[in-house]
Amino acid sequence: MWKTSWLCISVFLICQAMCGQSLFNTQLRGQIRFENKGVPDVHIMNTSAGRATISDEEGFFSVEASPGDTLLFSAVQYQRKSLVISASVLESRFVYVNLEEFVNELDEVVVRPYNLSGDLIRDMQNMKTDPVVTASTLGLPNANVKPMMQSERLLKEASIGPFQLGMITAIPFNPLINMITGRTKMLKKRVARDRKYLLTQEVRKYYPDSIFVSRMGIPADRIDDFMYYCEVDSTFDSIVSSEDHIAILNLLLIKSKAYKENNQLD
Repeated sequence: MWKTSWLCISVFLICQAMCGQSLFNTQLRGQIRFENKGVPDVHIMNTSAGRATISDEEGFFSVEASPGDTLLFSAVQYQRKSLVISASVLESRFVYVNLEEFVNELDEVVVRPYNLSGDLIRDMQNMKTDPVVTASTLGLPNANVKPMMQSERLLKEASIGPFQLGMITAIPFNPLINMITGRTKMLKKRVARDRKYLLTQEVRKYYPDSIFVSRMGIPADRIDDFMYYCEVDSTFDSIVSSEDHIAILNLLLIKSKAYKENNQLD
């Protein structure tokens, strides 16, 4: 009789323990999402039971939990989120956890390097700068010498005249040979052409291509040819050298009419 009673009690206790284990220790499954997409590599920790796991590539996870346990979800770029496990959550056996993006908002600061205020005039007046080092500021003898073009250097080299060598005046043969062969004359023409080309480039800097196209009626692909046409004019050099933009523009307008007539561009 007693043995039967003890057997029944043992079976009852075992059943209770098994039922209690299935009720209070459940494998909870779920998915972690952000904007309806699974979030991988999220750390899920059951802070109550000391268990942890990580979500897979699609955000799914599985962890043991009991009623009252707290699950902590943490991941880079997302705010931490905690979830207290209730009986209804365990009964569903599956839970969706939606995370929120982590935004690290810094306190507003004003960066002012060199104590700049944003007022350009005041900042320029208060700014201390070192003097610009140039040939002029250093007082070098060649400070105001304009660099020669390559053609000018070649012409100078070809035209070096007599020079004093002690008590003897030496006459180099190079200038004589260059003069006889016509090289000096050729270099002079090249220097004149290069100088005129530089003037033409200065004009191109004054006016954008849109002025030539819209106001003068010169096609964009004919602007260089038009400028060469203007160079032939005897007044071109003097007017461009004056740097009078109005006079230059008037010259270009006059020449554009003749150029269009000659090339049937009207």
